Amino acid sequence: MMFGSKKKEEDIDEFNIHVSRYRPEELTKLTKITKFNKKEIQLIYRGFKQECPTGMVDEDSFKHIFSQFFPQGDASQYAQYVFNTIKRNQTGKISFEDFLAILSKVSRGSVQEKLHWIFGLYDLNKDGVITKKEMQDVVHSIYSMLGRHTDPQVDDQSAKDHVDRIFHLIDKNNDGNVTLDELIEWCSRDEGILQSLDTLDTVL
Repeated sequence: MMFGSKKKEEDIDEFNIHVSRYRPEELTKLTKITKFNKKEIQLIYRGFKQECPTGMVDEDSFKHIFSQFFPQGDASQYAQYVFNTIKRNQTGKISFEDFLAILSKVSRGSVQEKLHWIFGLYDLNKDGVITKKEMQDVVHSIYSMLGRHTDPQVDDQSAKDHVDRIFHLIDKNNDGNVTLDELIEWCSRDEGILQSLDTLDTVL
């Protein structure tokens, strides 16, 4: 009983510290390191605080949040991949600042910034290249997340064939790895992909 009470007190203390952190000067600092204005940051923070009252997000909480947006499928694997692209503290949790920084990059960043993030998403082991297996794993997680809402329905073999075709186009030197430069070069030549990147721009 004492342990539970102590834990609750610690959570409340952490919550109070986090809530009181964002004074006007702090908001000004966040506007300088992101592409959001003060009102947008306050709005995002309210939503973040509602889902994560302690002000920190662990992997399980992140997966839960993702699952609410994609109830028709299984978003857990894709959520894990996205979680791994976000800088975390020593405890393995994401702070509001970390969350805001990645949201700014993905939704408001330049094409180059978005492509850097996409590359980091697919480079699962963070060795600086994307293998065909890594691309297949991420694409499979996307189809699992979308579930029955994919039109037409995509089976595992069709997804694999799609990855094979795309990977061959991007891997210019046919060494079995896709580098960041190869990804940027290929995407920059495809107007459809550039337009898709533009749709990531979020209107809050």
